[in-house]
Amino acid sequence: MNTQSPHEYFRLILLTVVGQAFGAAGYALEDSPVKQAGGLFRFAKALDGGLYGFIEFQLLNYIDSQWSSGVPSRFRVNLIRSDQPSSTAPSRHSSYARRTLSALVVDDFGVEILPSSDHWWTFASTDQLGKALAEAGHLVVGYGMPWLSGDLVPPSA
Repeated sequence: MNTQSPHEYFRLILLTVVGQAFGAAGYALEDSPVKQAGGLFRFAKALDGGLYGFIEFQLLNYIDSQWSSGVPSRFRVNLIRSDQPSSTAPSRHSSYARRTLSALVVDDFGVEILPSSDHWWTFASTDQLGKALAEAGHLVVGYGMPWLSGDLVPPSA
């Protein structure tokens, strides 16, 4: 009998799919059971210059009911660069930035690999979740992490 909550299951699959790559890049999943129970999974890393990088997976998990029958669950990825050790702390630092991964890839870099700049990855099965996390993870490693560190800058419009 599976006693894991949908959020615990998401965390397990998230770490299985992207945990090793994110860890190799120096990002660690914050230990925050309350936030994770609410669907927020945040990886953090101290960057050069006194900055911090954050990669947040925001999960909206749908359970079949009379209101959401057949609606797939979804997640989006937020990227935050700040001089504060907390991604939610206010900052006026010149390098502060907050962007969704999809907006960064589609709008800022002009790569139309996703359907829109306001993209949510959807899934209704473990296989779909794994594939969605793999796609998002590749984009985080290819665009998000280098953008957070300042090594990759979008072309000027």
